[in-house]
Amino acid sequence: MNAAPTFDKVIVNGTVIDPATGLKGRYDIGITGDRIAAIEPDLGSAPAAQRIDATDLIVIPGMIDTHAHVYQYVTGRFGLDPDMVGVRSGVTTLIDQGGPSCMTIGGFRNYIAKPSKSRVLCFISAYLVGGLEGHLYPDLYGPNGVNAEHTIRVAKENLDLVKGIKAHAEIGGQSRWGMDVIKIGKQIAKEVGVPLYIHLGQLWPTADSAPIPDADELIRELIPIIEEGDMLAHPFTRHPGGFVSATGEIHPILFEAVQKGGVKVDVGHGSHFSFDVARKVIDAGIIPYTLGADMHGYNVTVPAGEDDDVRRSNPFAGVAPFNLTIAMSELLHLGVDLDDILAMVTANPAKILRMDDEIGSLQVGREADISALRLETGRFKLLDNAGGEEICDRLITPAFCLRAGEHFEIDSPLVPDKIAA
Repeated sequence: MNAAPTFDKVIVNGTVIDPATGLKGRYDIGITGDRIAAIEPDLGSAPAAQRIDATDLIVIPGMIDTHAHVYQYVTGRFGLDPDMVGVRSGVTTLIDQGGPSCMTIGGFRNYIAKPSKSRVLCFISAYLVGGLEGHLYPDLYGPNGVNAEHTIRVAKENLDLVKGIKAHAEIGGQSRWGMDVIKIGKQIAKEVGVPLYIHLGQLWPTADSAPIPDADELIRELIPIIEEGDMLAHPFTRHPGGFVSATGEIHPILFEAVQKGGVKVDVGHGSHFSFDVARKVIDAGIIPYTLGADMHGYNVTVPAGEDDDVRRSNPFAGVAPFNLTIAMSELLHLGVDLDDILAMVTANPAKILRMDDEIGSLQVGREADISALRLETGRFKLLDNAGGEEICDRLITPAFCLRAGEHFEIDSPLVPDKIAA
């Protein structure tokens, strides 16, 4: 009579890197049910119902994308299928940035978070309308479109999902309302006890009746509002109102806020990313803390048959192809250490979420959220949306993932094809 398997699954022959614990080397991982049951140098001979070969792969804690837009259908063309962005792309946890609001969080819970195979959390919108149509209509996002009392109450009632507040600090809004909205957003975040996540870089056109604001002045007005633990998004943006001033220098007060003030930086890649700006920011010594992909229905192409609603007319067509691992590859190309990049998608976002006792690390007894990556060598082309083109010699691509012990192959149409140079 055959003995019962010791494990349901064993991942064998992988190179494990866990930035949270410092574990690094050749280890096998045994999974029983939805939990990690063992992490040992050699489990190859242990009885198991399924063996997953990770030869030549890097095995890390399940990746966490800190900037997703996956409130599908409710946010119109903007929201993508959560699992297409998540487990089908090798990412186990998604943070939807500003899709749900105090009025729509119930739909987000029951129609997105609950049925998705990926773990889906959110930074709730400071605005009553949330992320409808990707913020195409700026008049909906002024102070009259914010109800602090209601948002605070709803956020506190949903803290299992709501891990922060999303708002915008950009010159289109500043030309209409000054800094009023970001101040209300900070009030909401402070009373809920969660971080404020702030979009930088122009999003809306400036008001017709107002002079064009000084983008550098926006940064000077923003810094006194934000506090330790708050997050600044899009440090590498090609749009005005970001980390780089009109004269091409890093704002000194912004540098101070990040280096000494405890403000965190999230890549928020999206269609904002510029190689030229990224080099200036990184060379100045500012390394992002987390790495959000910022994929949405306006900056990716969904093939026919996958989601015809998303494929309708796209006002931002022509964006250079990207996803989370492309963004990781770009940072690697720009000289950021691989271990630091892996921390940006595992241990660091887990701390931001205050869930580092649950996710972001490979530890026996924890839920089996695991991502496996290829680090390919060769000559590959990387593109940005400022017209930049670079040749890299290393490319990170997803191989597979496990979410709560369930094995997912990479079959998302949102994973870009490699572009050989």
